[in-house]
Amino acid sequence: MLKESISPSITHRVKIRPVLIGLVMLLGCAGFFLTGCQTTNGSISPTIHPGFENLLNAVVRIDVREMTFEGGTKRIDSGVGSGVILSKDGLIMTNAHVVSPRSIEISVTLANLERVNATLVGWDHWTDLALIRIDMTAVRKRKLEFAYASFGSSDLLRPGQTVFAVGTPHGLSRTVTKGIISNTDRYFETSDGIRGYETGYFNTWLQTDAAINPGNSGGPLVTADGRIVGINTRTYLGAQNLGFAIPSRTAIMVKKELVEKGRIERSYIGIVPGALQDLEDFYHLDANAGMLINSVDPGSPADDSRLRAGDIILAINDEKVDGRFPEQLPTIQSKIASFPVGSIIDLLIKRGNDGFIFSVETELLESRVGEEWAFEKWGLSVRNISKAYAREHRLENDRGVLVIGTQPAYPAAKAGIKKGDIIAKINNTEIDDLLGVEQIYGEFEKNPDSLLFETLRNRSVSFYVLKP
Repeated sequence: MLKESISPSITHRVKIRPVLIGLVMLLGCAGFFLTGCQTTNGSISPTIHPGFENLLNAVVRIDVREMTFEGGTKRIDSGVGSGVILSKDGLIMTNAHVVSPRSIEISVTLANLERVNATLVGWDHWTDLALIRIDMTAVRKRKLEFAYASFGSSDLLRPGQTVFAVGTPHGLSRTVTKGIISNTDRYFETSDGIRGYETGYFNTWLQTDAAINPGNSGGPLVTADGRIVGINTRTYLGAQNLGFAIPSRTAIMVKKELVEKGRIERSYIGIVPGALQDLEDFYHLDANAGMLINSVDPGSPADDSRLRAGDIILAINDEKVDGRFPEQLPTIQSKIASFPVGSIIDLLIKRGNDGFIFSVETELLESRVGEEWAFEKWGLSVRNISKAYAREHRLENDRGVLVIGTQPAYPAAKAGIKKGDIIAKINNTEIDDLLGVEQIYGEFEKNPDSLLFETLRNRSVSFYVLKP
């Protein structure tokens, strides 16, 4: 969920809510989507572009059951979203907040209302996109049929251009809503992301006034000929006609990488960028030259290379950088992320009145959110500590596990362990990650006995006795 009440459009029993759409015939005499122009005998003769009709038959409803680990217990949540079939072998694109690696069951409802299971192909929370694939063995056995759609160019869109949002809002059957492109380059400075995962760092958004509701998430935003120019993702809660979609240029790139590798590897150097608008005179810069470094992550490659807040990046590998406006920052971040992990990139830096070349070796971009699990007999939910989380909270290393929840009246809560604690040792055995906790928990299940937990809380060491 974005700040300022921006919400993903998924229907889910979590903060993030997906968006679904059903078929609504839009009549008019514009002559490009569905027209209701009178014939000579006075009857109405609706026409529709063949590409659009094909697109309608490629849009699906996606029902998901997933495992979550909050409050010291495992829980199964159900959600519903939309998707669009992209190939004859049943590849479907949707949002990362609709399906995820936590999904234990994915069911797809085709345009003909037949249902078939699907599996996760790849997931990219950074762009809020995911791919699933229909069970083609079941499709062939049951002799099911479906259509598939193609991408258009989001780069060719202009404000005022007519578009259509297609999906299954609120779990309804396929729905079409009509609107225009309101903005082709919408930028959000901050985002709470997807269940704590980061998103929106590497792209701007298409803004549309076509109605997008919970359940539309993952459905396509299309032109009159049925070409996909965006993937509907989020909307402003409490506002009217403020919907947002991921541009097709981003979706095409993500599709290619996920199909080939199942994941997208991005490079990280550890800088937080800032726009230079209204700051050029203070830094003695020409307009449209350079990008400000707002901050540097501790222990990151940029920190190791002695970059610091207030530096201005003028060029990356001799290619000039223009980060004057906030809308330009995602493109620059995407450029850095696109280098192969382990690359050496040269940054031309302006510091004061001087210019310097800083060489930075990239490392793998990681999320702040690590793998999670719940140890139900303890009433304890924990998460692996990632490098990103350790740097963000200025921890010495990424060892141990983070407590993300406890269940009242269970041993962990009774012992005094709280959300936010970092479990460093159990019975004087150092805990590196979830695997270490699982091994001790397995022994506890066989022979329940008291355990001594050593934790870090606000940088202070504390000890708690967990009793069976």
